[in-house]
Amino acid sequence: MKEVTLKQIAENLGISITTVSKALKDYPDVSKKTKALVKKEAKKLHYTPNVFAVNLRTKQSKTVGLIIPEVVHHFFSSVINGIIEQAEKKGYLVIILQSNESYKLEKKQIELLISKRVDGIMISLANSTVDISHLLEVKNLQIPLVMFDKISKLVDCSKVIIDDRQAAYLATKHLIDSGCKRIAHFRGALLPQNSIDRFLGYKKALEDHGIEYDSTLVYICEKVNYEEGREAAEQLLKDHNDVDGIFCITDLVAVGAIAVFNERGIKVPDDISIMGFSNWFVSSAITPSLSTVDQPGYEMGKTTFKMLFKEMKAKKKEEPFSAMTKVLDTAVIHRNSTR
Repeated sequence: MKEVTLKQIAENLGISITTVSKALKDYPDVSKKTKALVKKEAKKLHYTPNVFAVNLRTKQSKTVGLIIPEVVHHFFSSVINGIIEQAEKKGYLVIILQSNESYKLEKKQIELLISKRVDGIMISLANSTVDISHLLEVKNLQIPLVMFDKISKLVDCSKVIIDDRQAAYLATKHLIDSGCKRIAHFRGALLPQNSIDRFLGYKKALEDHGIEYDSTLVYICEKVNYEEGREAAEQLLKDHNDVDGIFCITDLVAVGAIAVFNERGIKVPDDISIMGFSNWFVSSAITPSLSTVDQPGYEMGKTTFKMLFKEMKAKKKEEPFSAMTKVLDTAVIHRNSTR
Protein backbone atom coordinates (compact mmCIF):
# COMPACT_ATOMS: atom_id res chain seq x y z
CA MET A 1 0.00 0.00 0.00
CA LYS A 2 1.41 3.36 -1.08
CA GLU A 3 2.23 5.80 1.73
CA VAL A 4 -0.14 8.75 2.00
CA THR A 5 1.66 12.11 1.90
CA LEU A 6 0.83 15.67 2.88
CA LYS A 7 0.98 16.53 -0.81
CA GLN A 8 -1.83 14.07 -1.61
CA ILE A 9 -4.07 15.53 1.10
CA ALA A 10 -3.30 19.05 -0.12
CA GLU A 11 -4.16 18.16 -3.74
CA ASN A 12 -7.42 16.48 -2.71
CA LEU A 13 -8.52 19.58 -0.82
CA GLY A 14 -7.03 22.17 -3.20
CA ILE A 15 -4.89 23.83 -0.52
CA SER A 16 -1.15 24.17 0.08
CA ILE A 17 1.05 21.53 1.71
CA THR A 18 2.05 24.11 4.34
CA THR A 19 -1.61 24.66 5.30
CA VAL A 20 -2.14 20.89 5.62
CA SER A 21 0.94 20.57 7.85
CA LYS A 22 -0.13 23.46 10.06
CA ALA A 23 -3.71 22.15 10.32
CA LEU A 24 -2.53 18.75 11.50
CA LYS A 25 -0.36 20.46 14.12
CA ASP A 26 -3.23 22.74 15.27
CA TYR A 27 -1.48 25.99 14.39
CA PRO A 28 -3.61 28.99 15.51
CA ASP A 29 -3.34 30.76 12.12
CA VAL A 30 -5.41 28.03 10.42
CA SER A 31 -9.21 28.25 10.70
CA LYS A 32 -11.20 25.63 12.62
CA LYS A 33 -13.10 24.78 9.40
CA THR A 34 -9.87 24.08 7.49
CA LYS A 35 -8.45 22.05 10.37
CA ALA A 36 -11.58 19.91 10.47
CA LEU A 37 -11.47 19.30 6.69
CA VAL A 38 -7.79 18.38 6.74
CA LYS A 39 -8.14 16.01 9.71
CA LYS A 40 -11.19 14.36 8.15
CA GLU A 41 -9.32 13.79 4.87
CA ALA A 42 -6.23 12.52 6.69
CA LYS A 43 -8.35 10.03 8.63
CA LYS A 44 -10.12 8.88 5.44
CA LEU A 45 -6.78 8.24 3.72
CA HIS A 46 -5.27 6.61 6.86
CA TYR A 47 -2.47 9.16 6.94
CA THR A 48 0.30 8.73 9.53
CA PRO A 49 3.22 11.16 9.98
CA ASN A 50 6.61 10.11 8.63
CA VAL A 51 8.46 9.72 11.91
CA PHE A 52 11.85 9.46 10.23
CA ALA A 53 11.32 12.72 8.37
CA VAL A 54 10.22 14.46 11.56
CA ASN A 55 13.25 13.12 13.41
CA LEU A 56 15.53 14.31 10.62
CA ARG A 57 14.13 17.82 10.85
CA THR A 58 14.17 18.04 14.65
CA LYS A 59 17.42 16.06 15.07
CA GLN A 60 15.61 14.00 17.72
CA SER A 61 14.53 10.36 17.62
CA LYS A 62 12.14 10.79 20.59
CA THR A 63 13.47 7.44 21.84
CA VAL A 64 15.70 6.72 24.82
CA GLY A 65 17.52 3.54 25.80
CA LEU A 66 17.31 1.75 29.13
CA ILE A 67 19.71 -1.08 30.07
CA ILE A 68 19.06 -3.03 33.26
CA PRO A 69 20.69 -6.21 34.64
CA GLU A 70 17.40 -8.14 34.85
CA VAL A 71 13.73 -7.43 34.18
CA VAL A 72 12.25 -9.99 36.59
CA HIS A 73 13.81 -8.30 39.63
CA HIS A 74 11.00 -6.50 41.53
CA PHE A 75 13.23 -3.49 42.14
CA PHE A 76 14.06 -3.05 38.47
CA SER A 77 10.46 -3.57 37.38
CA SER A 78 9.56 -0.69 39.71
CA VAL A 79 12.33 1.42 38.16
CA ILE A 80 10.97 0.65 34.67
CA ASN A 81 7.47 1.75 35.69
CA GLY A 82 8.80 5.05 36.99
CA ILE A 83 10.84 5.70 33.84
CA ILE A 84 8.05 4.82 31.40
CA GLU A 85 5.52 6.99 33.24
CA GLN A 86 7.76 10.05 32.96
CA ALA A 87 8.87 9.25 29.39
CA GLU A 88 5.27 9.01 28.15
CA LYS A 89 4.49 12.40 29.64
CA LYS A 90 7.26 13.88 27.50
CA GLY A 91 6.39 11.90 24.36
CA TYR A 92 9.36 9.52 24.49
CA LEU A 93 9.53 5.83 23.63
CA VAL A 94 11.74 3.71 25.90
CA ILE A 95 13.79 0.87 24.40
CA ILE A 96 14.32 -1.59 27.28
CA LEU A 97 17.28 -3.99 27.12
CA GLN A 98 18.44 -6.61 29.63
CA SER A 99 22.15 -7.27 30.09
CA ASN A 100 21.71 -10.45 32.17
CA GLU A 101 24.62 -9.20 34.31
CA SER A 102 26.91 -9.67 31.28
CA TYR A 103 29.50 -7.02 30.40
CA LYS A 104 29.79 -8.31 26.81
CA LEU A 105 26.04 -8.09 26.25
CA GLU A 106 25.90 -4.68 27.94
CA LYS A 107 28.60 -3.40 25.57
CA LYS A 108 26.70 -4.70 22.51
CA GLN A 109 23.52 -3.07 23.75
CA ILE A 110 25.25 0.29 24.14
CA GLU A 111 26.51 -0.03 20.56
CA LEU A 112 22.98 -0.89 19.40
CA LEU A 113 21.46 2.14 21.11
CA ILE A 114 24.13 4.40 19.61
CA SER A 115 23.37 2.99 16.13
CA LYS A 116 19.64 3.63 16.72
CA ARG A 117 20.52 7.26 17.42
CA VAL A 118 18.62 7.38 20.70
CA ASP A 119 18.39 10.78 22.35
CA GLY A 120 19.71 9.50 25.67
CA ILE A 121 20.69 6.39 27.62
CA MET A 122 19.92 5.20 31.17
CA ILE A 123 21.84 2.27 32.62
CA SER A 124 22.35 0.17 35.75
CA LEU A 125 25.62 -1.68 35.28
CA ALA A 126 26.05 -5.44 35.06
CA ASN A 127 27.92 -7.05 37.97
CA SER A 128 30.73 -8.10 35.61
CA THR A 129 31.36 -4.61 34.17
CA VAL A 130 34.87 -3.37 34.90
CA ASP A 131 35.93 -1.87 31.56
CA ILE A 132 33.94 1.34 31.09
CA SER A 133 35.20 2.27 27.61
CA HIS A 134 31.74 1.74 26.08
CA LEU A 135 30.29 4.26 28.51
CA LEU A 136 33.06 6.75 27.84
CA GLU A 137 32.23 6.39 24.14
CA VAL A 138 28.65 7.46 24.91
CA LYS A 139 30.05 10.57 26.60
CA ASN A 140 32.46 11.21 23.71
CA LEU A 141 29.51 11.17 21.31
CA GLN A 142 27.78 13.69 23.58
CA ILE A 143 24.79 11.40 24.12
CA PRO A 144 23.09 12.26 27.44
CA LEU A 145 23.76 9.47 29.96
CA VAL A 146 22.35 8.76 33.42
CA MET A 147 23.48 5.84 35.60
CA PHE A 148 21.34 4.52 38.44
CA ASP A 149 21.60 1.99 41.27
CA LYS A 150 24.75 0.14 40.07
CA ILE A 151 27.12 2.84 38.89
CA SER A 152 30.76 3.56 38.12
CA LYS A 153 32.39 6.47 39.88
CA LEU A 154 34.84 6.71 36.96
CA VAL A 155 32.19 7.94 34.50
CA ASP A 156 31.44 11.67 34.62
CA CYS A 157 27.67 11.62 34.16
CA SER A 158 24.52 12.17 36.18
CA LYS A 159 23.66 9.44 38.69
CA VAL A 160 20.65 8.43 40.78
CA ILE A 161 21.54 6.31 43.80
CA ILE A 162 20.83 5.59 47.43
CA ASP A 163 23.43 5.77 50.17
CA ASP A 164 24.06 2.01 50.17
CA ARG A 165 26.69 2.25 52.86
CA GLN A 166 24.47 4.17 55.27
CA ALA A 167 21.44 1.96 54.50
CA ALA A 168 23.47 -1.20 55.20
CA TYR A 169 24.85 0.37 58.36
CA LEU A 170 21.33 1.04 59.67
CA ALA A 171 20.16 -2.45 58.66
CA THR A 172 23.03 -4.04 60.59
CA LYS A 173 22.48 -1.66 63.51
CA HIS A 174 18.86 -2.82 63.62
CA LEU A 175 20.08 -6.38 64.12
CA ILE A 176 22.53 -5.24 66.81
CA ASP A 177 19.88 -3.17 68.61
CA SER A 178 17.58 -6.22 68.67
CA GLY A 179 20.24 -8.17 70.57
CA CYS A 180 22.27 -9.90 67.83
CA LYS A 181 25.97 -10.28 68.63
CA ARG A 182 27.23 -12.65 65.91
CA ILE A 183 26.07 -11.33 62.55
CA ALA A 184 26.79 -12.86 59.16
CA HIS A 185 26.56 -11.04 55.83
CA PHE A 186 25.35 -12.64 52.59
CA ARG A 187 26.89 -10.12 50.21
CA GLY A 188 26.85 -9.67 46.44
CA ALA A 189 29.69 -10.05 43.94
CA LEU A 190 32.97 -8.25 44.58
CA LEU A 191 32.71 -5.72 41.75
CA PRO A 192 29.45 -3.71 41.87
CA GLN A 193 29.74 -0.49 43.85
CA ASN A 194 26.49 -1.09 45.71
CA SER A 195 27.71 -4.54 46.81
CA ILE A 196 30.95 -3.00 48.05
CA ASP A 197 29.16 -0.19 49.88
CA ARG A 198 26.65 -2.51 51.57
CA PHE A 199 29.52 -4.69 52.79
CA LEU A 200 31.38 -1.64 54.11
CA GLY A 201 28.24 -0.40 55.87
CA TYR A 202 27.81 -3.79 57.53
CA LYS A 203 31.45 -3.85 58.62
CA LYS A 204 31.39 -0.29 59.99
CA ALA A 205 28.25 -0.97 62.04
CA LEU A 206 29.98 -3.94 63.70
CA GLU A 207 33.08 -1.88 64.47
CA ASP A 208 31.08 1.07 65.86
CA HIS A 209 29.23 -1.26 68.24
CA GLY A 210 32.23 -3.15 69.53
CA ILE A 211 31.65 -6.34 67.55
CA GLU A 212 34.78 -7.82 66.00
CA TYR A 213 34.59 -8.32 62.22
CA ASP A 214 34.99 -11.96 61.17
CA SER A 215 35.62 -12.56 57.45
CA THR A 216 34.41 -16.18 57.76
CA LEU A 217 30.90 -14.83 58.36
CA VAL A 218 30.78 -13.19 54.92
CA TYR A 219 29.33 -15.32 52.10
CA ILE A 220 29.44 -14.19 48.46
CA CYS A 221 26.30 -14.53 46.33
CA GLU A 222 27.44 -13.86 42.75
CA LYS A 223 23.97 -14.01 41.16
CA VAL A 224 22.16 -12.57 44.18
CA ASN A 225 19.16 -14.90 43.86
CA TYR A 226 16.95 -17.23 45.89
CA GLU A 227 19.07 -20.31 45.20
CA GLU A 228 22.24 -18.61 46.44
CA GLY A 229 20.39 -17.52 49.58
CA ARG A 230 19.58 -21.17 50.24
CA GLU A 231 23.15 -22.28 49.51
CA ALA A 232 24.66 -19.62 51.76
CA ALA A 233 22.29 -20.52 54.62
CA GLU A 234 23.10 -24.22 54.30
CA GLN A 235 26.83 -23.48 54.29
CA LEU A 236 26.45 -21.17 57.28
CA LEU A 237 24.81 -23.98 59.27
CA LYS A 238 27.78 -26.23 58.49
CA ASP A 239 30.38 -23.58 59.33
CA HIS A 240 28.92 -21.88 62.40
CA ASN A 241 26.43 -22.72 65.12
CA ASP A 242 26.59 -19.45 67.00
CA VAL A 243 25.34 -16.92 64.42
CA ASP A 244 22.23 -15.09 65.65
CA GLY A 245 21.73 -12.59 62.81
CA ILE A 246 22.17 -12.27 59.04
CA PHE A 247 22.18 -9.15 56.87
CA CYS A 248 21.41 -10.10 53.25
CA ILE A 249 22.22 -7.93 50.22
CA THR A 250 18.71 -8.40 48.77
CA ASP A 251 15.32 -9.68 49.86
CA LEU A 252 15.52 -12.61 47.43
CA VAL A 253 18.69 -13.90 49.08
CA ALA A 254 17.04 -13.47 52.50
CA VAL A 255 13.93 -15.39 51.38
CA GLY A 256 16.15 -18.29 50.29
CA ALA A 257 17.79 -18.31 53.71
CA ILE A 258 14.45 -18.22 55.54
CA ALA A 259 13.23 -21.19 53.47
CA VAL A 260 16.20 -23.28 54.66
CA PHE A 261 15.71 -22.33 58.30
CA ASN A 262 11.98 -23.08 58.10
CA GLU A 263 12.75 -26.52 56.65
CA ARG A 264 15.33 -27.23 59.36
CA GLY A 265 13.05 -26.18 62.21
CA ILE A 266 15.25 -23.20 63.05
CA LYS A 267 12.97 -20.44 64.33
CA VAL A 268 13.22 -16.97 62.81
CA PRO A 269 13.70 -14.64 64.68
CA ASP A 270 13.91 -16.59 67.98
CA ASP A 271 16.98 -18.57 66.93
CA ILE A 272 18.29 -16.28 64.20
CA SER A 273 17.23 -12.86 62.89
CA ILE A 274 17.31 -12.03 59.18
CA MET A 275 17.45 -8.64 57.48
CA GLY A 276 16.85 -8.12 53.75
CA PHE A 277 17.30 -5.19 51.38
CA SER A 278 14.94 -3.67 48.75
CA ASN A 279 11.45 -4.19 50.22
CA TRP A 280 10.05 -6.47 47.51
CA PHE A 281 6.35 -7.29 47.66
CA VAL A 282 7.37 -10.85 48.67
CA SER A 283 9.05 -9.54 51.82
CA SER A 284 5.67 -8.89 53.44
CA ALA A 285 4.07 -12.05 52.01
CA ILE A 286 6.40 -14.75 53.38
CA THR A 287 6.35 -16.32 56.86
CA PRO A 288 7.81 -14.80 58.88
CA SER A 289 7.52 -11.45 57.12
CA LEU A 290 10.92 -9.99 56.29
CA SER A 291 12.51 -6.97 57.93
CA THR A 292 14.24 -5.03 55.16
CA VAL A 293 15.49 -1.72 53.80
CA ASP A 294 12.98 0.13 51.64
CA GLN A 295 14.72 0.97 48.36
CA PRO A 296 12.59 3.42 46.33
CA GLY A 297 12.68 1.80 42.86
CA TYR A 298 9.70 3.67 41.39
CA GLU A 299 11.04 7.02 42.62
CA MET A 300 14.48 6.13 41.27
CA GLY A 301 12.98 5.49 37.84
CA LYS A 302 11.08 8.78 37.80
CA THR A 303 14.13 10.73 38.94
CA THR A 304 16.41 8.99 36.42
CA PHE A 305 14.27 9.99 33.44
CA LYS A 306 13.78 13.52 34.75
CA MET A 307 17.54 13.97 34.99
CA LEU A 308 18.04 12.52 31.50
CA PHE A 309 15.34 14.80 30.08
CA LYS A 310 16.99 17.81 31.68
CA GLU A 311 20.26 16.96 29.95
CA MET A 312 18.57 16.22 26.60
CA LYS A 313 16.76 19.55 26.81
CA ALA A 314 20.01 21.40 27.53
CA LYS A 315 21.68 19.66 24.57
CA LYS A 316 18.86 20.61 22.20
CA LYS A 317 19.13 24.25 23.29
CA GLU A 318 22.94 24.03 23.12
CA GLU A 319 23.15 25.10 26.75
CA PRO A 320 25.91 24.01 29.17
CA PHE A 321 25.05 21.08 31.43
CA SER A 322 26.83 19.83 34.55
CA ALA A 323 26.43 16.25 35.72
CA MET A 324 24.69 15.84 39.07
CA THR A 325 24.14 13.05 41.57
CA LYS A 326 20.80 12.56 43.32
CA VAL A 327 20.78 10.46 46.51
CA LEU A 328 17.34 9.09 47.41
CA ASP A 329 16.20 8.34 50.95
CA THR A 330 15.84 4.79 52.32
CA ALA A 331 14.22 3.45 55.49
CA VAL A 332 14.52 0.35 57.67
CA ILE A 333 11.25 -1.62 57.71
CA HIS A 334 10.84 -3.73 60.88
CA ARG A 335 8.82 -6.92 60.36
CA ASN A 336 8.75 -10.38 61.96
CA SER A 337 12.13 -11.76 60.87
CA THR A 338 13.94 -9.65 63.46
CA ARG A 339 13.32 -9.38 67.17
